[in-house]
Amino acid sequence: MHQTKILNWGIVSTGQIADKFCTDMPFVENAKVTAVAARKLEDAEQFAQKHNIEKVYQGYQALFDDPLIDVIYVATPHNFHFQQVYAALMANKHVLCEKPITISSKEFKTLSCLAKKKNLFLMEAMWSYFLPAVLQAKKWVEQGRIGNIKHIKADFGYAVPYEPKGRMYNPELAGGCLFDMGIYPLAIAHCFKPAPLSEVNIKVQFAKTGVDNDLVILAKANEVTLSLATSFQCRLQNAALIIGDKGYIKIPNFWRAKSCALYQLDEKIEEFNDASLGWGLNHEATQVCSAIINNQIEHAIMPHSVSLLLQQQIEQIKSLF
Repeated sequence: MHQTKILNWGIVSTGQIADKFCTDMPFVENAKVTAVAARKLEDAEQFAQKHNIEKVYQGYQALFDDPLIDVIYVATPHNFHFQQVYAALMANKHVLCEKPITISSKEFKTLSCLAKKKNLFLMEAMWSYFLPAVLQAKKWVEQGRIGNIKHIKADFGYAVPYEPKGRMYNPELAGGCLFDMGIYPLAIAHCFKPAPLSEVNIKVQFAKTGVDNDLVILAKANEVTLSLATSFQCRLQNAALIIGDKGYIKIPNFWRAKSCALYQLDEKIEEFNDASLGWGLNHEATQVCSAIINNQIEHAIMPHSVSLLLQQQIEQIKSLF
């Protein structure tokens, strides 16, 4: 009988997204969360107890040096990603890193080169790209159900209480809504229309700390008009609309999508509801495991080229601040 290869995962950070990720890992058949590391030992111990994880480490290097660990999941604030991913790759570990994977295209190029040189898998954790509802929406587009795409509208925002020292508002922690939430609208636009941005116009507002806390982006991706927004000031609609000349697709809460609907004029023609359990992070983790087991160092759905492009788009937009 062919035995399924099990990959041992090590988790960097015990924050909210790491918690959701580990909650979903039991739905991934060829993965086991074996270790967790945090700056404070008690945080790692509490997290390990909650998620039934055998090993705990204080500090991250000890985790990277553990010979039993195959894959590292990095879920710290994004300004720490570069050094942690770099250290994990240097320790010969495959890496899945939360988005944005770095805070500059230069940093990402360094990591991409290192991963390729060491023949290791590296991917930005763009979980939205792997969600069944988003894949269904893409299928409708490919089938010509909405005709030629004319507009993509997407926004993602939540009212975030103002804490000058907190991760969201602190410029030293690469704060601001573009880095934190804005990557999602940019990524979903690229998912349905992979093209560079042109004719970029922005309306931006800033918090007292100087970071952006409300941003609207108008741009073109070839012949498609993009209307994207992100905010720390208020909850936006948090939906994506893919609008064609024959109909449109609505994806509510597109970043964690559980459903999508196909419309022609005002009539709903078809609907898809994802009945799978969990938050949805398991779809991404399953694909990462599969790619590593098949000796791939990039994933076709979220290759290095897309991560680099998103970094360049963020820089392009920031240059207009």
